Amino acid sequence: MSKKRKIMLALLGVLVILQFIGIDKTAPETPENTDFIQLEKPPQQVAEILKNACYDCHSHNTKYPWYTNIQPLGMWIKGHVKGGRQHLNFSLWGNYDGKKKAYKMEEIFEEVLEKHMPMKSYTFLHDEAKLSDEDRKALTDWAKGSAPQ
Repeated sequence: MSKKRKIMLALLGVLVILQFIGIDKTAPETPENTDFIQLEKPPQQVAEILKNACYDCHSHNTKYPWYTNIQPLGMWIKGHVKGGRQHLNFSLWGNYDGKKKAYKMEEIFEEVLEKHMPMKSYTFLHDEAKLSDEDRKALTDWAKGSAPQ
C-alpha cells in the first residue's frame, strides 16, 4: 500500500470518528430581564433585523442547522458562536454596565456600517441575515441615536 493511500485512509478514519463527537447545542442559562431587545425596546424593524442577522451568533437563541451535525463543520460553527457570544451577547445585555453598553452600541454601529457584520460566511447560507442598505441604515441610525451615555 502506498504512503499516499495510507494517509488518505487515516484521514478518512479520523473524519468517520469525528462524526461520533457531537457539539453541545444546549442554550446556556440566561437570567431573566437581561435580553437586549427586551431592555432597549428598539423599533420593530430593528428588532427583526437583530433577530435575523445577529442573534444566532450573539445570543443564547442560536438555531443550529442540520449541517452542524457534520464534523468538523459543526465544531467550526460552534467556535464561531462561542466567539460571537464572547464579543457581544445580546442575551446578557442587562449584565453590562453603562460604559460597556455604550462601547458595544458603538461597535454595533461600526461593524454594521463597515459591512463587517453579519459575516459573509454566515450570510452565504442564511439569506434572511443579508442586510439591505435600508436595513443597515435603520440599524446604524438607531444604534447611533440610542447609545447609552
